[in-house]
Amino acid sequence: MPEADKRIKGLMLAICAIVLIIGWHYLSSSTPATVSGQEWTVSDQGIVKYSIGTPQYNISQTREDGNGTVSLVQFDSRGTLMEGLLRVPHLPHSKTTENKSSGIDETIGEPIAGIVLLPGATVTKEKEQGLARRLADLGYASIALDQRNLGGINPQADLQLFLKGVEPTEHRMIYDALAAAEILRLQPEIDPQRIIYAGESNGGRFAIIACALDPASRGVLAISTCGYGTDAAIASAGGNLDKDAARFYRSIDPDCYLNQISPRPLAMIHSRNDTVIAYDLAENTYILGLQPKSLHTVGCRVHGYCSEMDPAINEELAKMAN
Repeated sequence: MPEADKRIKGLMLAICAIVLIIGWHYLSSSTPATVSGQEWTVSDQGIVKYSIGTPQYNISQTREDGNGTVSLVQFDSRGTLMEGLLRVPHLPHSKTTENKSSGIDETIGEPIAGIVLLPGATVTKEKEQGLARRLADLGYASIALDQRNLGGINPQADLQLFLKGVEPTEHRMIYDALAAAEILRLQPEIDPQRIIYAGESNGGRFAIIACALDPASRGVLAISTCGYGTDAAIASAGGNLDKDAARFYRSIDPDCYLNQISPRPLAMIHSRNDTVIAYDLAENTYILGLQPKSLHTVGCRVHGYCSEMDPAINEELAKMAN
């Protein structure tokens, strides 16, 4: 994960340089808006908009795993079969009964909060289960996704798609997270009014954007992540940046969505010794956020979740879920 995220960081820094020097004569002058029949738009300000219906999904391979059950979830998202792992914890006040129609044991109790959990680049849904188990210990259900390209991104290729009016992969990744939230809302064990987004590294970026676009969600927990500083790059470019290129770069930058999260909480956790994303980059994003917001600092020498973050995770999720 660190090497992949280093490439992502380097790529985004290169993008900032590129957008300062690419003029409108080079780029297409088309104005992508709505792809007919797909309900996908990008506003003049560069904000993605989707209409989310009820996803077609299937849950299978349910098994016991420590503190709860884990099931494979498969669902259609923008023409792609996506997979995730749904983890539902066993709670002290719950009881397990057999569903006579399916023959599968089901846990019944008071509905609990659910978390859309987005891993960092190259991290599978299986490798994200360490954090998912910790969330289950705290009493939260989660769905961890195998993101498209396992969270890897190619902004330059996506830009060219956007300029042709074709839906970019990064926009589809936002939709994937929104669809996963709808699946959580449909589960009998989960309170549909208590959905939270969480993500690590690149997954944290998509979690911030998805939370902003899902006004019914309760907040976002962003671990070891930051935005891209697109607005600062656009300002530096003056009038030399093509308006559609600017729209696209804003549309994939979590910094540009922060004002849509309030009055729900924005919680960030970052290590001063992060091995991939420097702490000051996280601070830059945090400064742009509106209240209520919090930035928790730890000292572990890793990128992504570490056990030192547990108290902050517990505190922030409790605020969002209650």
